[in-house]
Amino acid sequence: MRQPRRVLLGLALLWLATLVVAPFVGSHGITPEAVWSGGEGGTAFTIFWQLRLPRVLLALLAGGALAVSGVAYQTVFRNPLAEPYTLGVAVGAALGAVLAIRFLGDGEVAGLPLVATASFAGALAATAVVFGLAHRQRGDRGGDTGTLLLAGIAVSLSATAVILFIQYLSDSTQTFRMVRWTMGALAVVGYGEVLWLSPWALGGALLFLLLRWDLNQLLTGDELAASRGVDLRRLRLLILGASSLMVGALVAIAGPIGFVGLMVPHIVRRWVGPDHLVLLPACLLGGGIFLTLCDTVGRLILSPAELPVGIVTALLGGPFFLWLVFTGRRA
Repeated sequence: MRQPRRVLLGLALLWLATLVVAPFVGSHGITPEAVWSGGEGGTAFTIFWQLRLPRVLLALLAGGALAVSGVAYQTVFRNPLAEPYTLGVAVGAALGAVLAIRFLGDGEVAGLPLVATASFAGALAATAVVFGLAHRQRGDRGGDTGTLLLAGIAVSLSATAVILFIQYLSDSTQTFRMVRWTMGALAVVGYGEVLWLSPWALGGALLFLLLRWDLNQLLTGDELAASRGVDLRRLRLLILGASSLMVGALVAIAGPIGFVGLMVPHIVRRWVGPDHLVLLPACLLGGGIFLTLCDTVGRLILSPAELPVGIVTALLGGPFFLWLVFTGRRA
């Protein structure tokens, strides 16, 4: 294993390089000279500042949020296959978006598209139902991970059935919008979505970092962690609730982007080890870099058309998931 601090420094430098270079890359490349020489009204200036840079910032934030949420889920559930959509957040968000597309149409709420607002509400509603079912089943042990997983599966299956029913009742245009939304995309105009996601992503990451000692204790087992003063129920509910808010805010504006929260933590953990003091910031940086690179590939591979970033991550995540299953079985 490499020196964790050196890896963290290398990821920070690579993150900055990605932020600087990625906005200039696309189906039609632009140069720094073209951006500045064209002035504020120039085409290259507008493309860079209003399309490319916001998109890269959103990818860096979204990837980091998914990665740190993946670390939290894998630690809390003690399952290497856990990821940020385990509790049905993505399906709940999809149900909210589908309902908005079918019945509410276009519009804005608090500066966000109506579909995004409904998606965020759906994610929160699904999370609330999961926690409510778990609490009802286990009483004061509502933080039990097995019960939460079962409740998440039940909510996901039910919401998926409702989504299919609504799609069956919709016309072709509405169905196309629903399907495209579920592919995940980072195309934005301006910085509204970036400003919306920033407090959720950075606030959640900061909370996880403050709880790093408790998360490290969970790695030793529930009984030993409890004997060292860790309130397991409170910690689980706090971590899973904060993760759901982060992921719900992300899915609301970018759609469900899978496998980032599964792949990045496993890759980064091999470089820096399991200590959350280093692992969490490393995943925040590594997840952003990974998703930005995936989005760049999606913009270039079918140029001038774009491949949704959710498809790119799914193409990479499927083989990675199988690799985790078989290596885990051999271990």
